[in-house]
Amino acid sequence: MGKQIQYPFEIRPLSEEEGGGYLIIFPDLPGCMSDGETIEEAIMNGIDAVKSWVETTKEFNDPIPAPGSSQASGRFVQRLPKSLHFRLAERARQEGVSMNSLVTAIIAESLGKRESHP
Repeated sequence: MGKQIQYPFEIRPLSEEEGGGYLIIFPDLPGCMSDGETIEEAIMNGIDAVKSWVETTKEFNDPIPAPGSSQASGRFVQRLPKSLHFRLAERARQEGVSMNSLVTAIIAESLGKRESHP
């Protein structure tokens, strides 16, 4: 019997500019996503992404959302070139935070600078 994903997910095709293939996103798990050349590959990579996300979250003693719990607003999805996604993921890994936390901090810092310098 194969592995199953218990968290809801969204799959969408990636444009040629985004590198092609398919993107899988897990709305309940901020920043948890993966991709693949086919839908099946995206799902298999998604299983690994969920496992890594949960393990990392446990390491930091952060709460793990229940499947289907992502009813909150404040969510946004941004398409990124693979090279930028790689750079963000690497930076998050170096800092020991999720990519979602890193991007939120970068945006907050940028907005703070902009607000203090009209």
